[in-house]
Amino acid sequence: MTLLILGVLLWTFAHYYKRLMPTQRAAMGEKGKGVIALALFVSLLLMIFGYRWAEFIPIWSPPSFFTHINNLMMLIAFFMFGMSATTGRLRGKMRHPMLMSVKIWACAHLLVNGDLASIILFGGMLAWAIGSVILINRAENWERPEPGEAKKDVILVVITLVTFTVTAIIHMLLGVSPFGG
Repeated sequence: MTLLILGVLLWTFAHYYKRLMPTQRAAMGEKGKGVIALALFVSLLLMIFGYRWAEFIPIWSPPSFFTHINNLMMLIAFFMFGMSATTGRLRGKMRHPMLMSVKIWACAHLLVNGDLASIILFGGMLAWAIGSVILINRAENWERPEPGEAKKDVILVVITLVTFTVTAIIHMLLGVSPFGG
């Protein structure tokens, strides 16, 4: 569990560093990008291995129908994540679509995982995303971008469905069925 907690803390610190300590981050110059990228890579490894190696400590037992709610929320999360990169009509409908997708992803996984490691991982990522939105909103003004072409939104829907399917297959290959059973 220690690796998992360290991973979540390192992920959060690496992302917040620029906003909470701008002078120190600026002093690092361009090499700071590499340092932050390395910290994020290490944090991902710590979270992945910390989660996989964590002892299963049950906290609550989610009802089986939450699986369907989780899958719907995940489809929405993939769509929201894609909105952050779209140049279609949906561009600019939301200020932080990528962070919103992390919030949805975290909540969806909290619904179907009732063990302590899941609560630490997904709860930690939810807290990080909420904190990120607050820090960004305080630091920057946002100008809504002009919407693009509607056909780009159709591409977003197709990419969302493909990405959701590939992710479900990867989960199954790892021995976790996202569809219950």
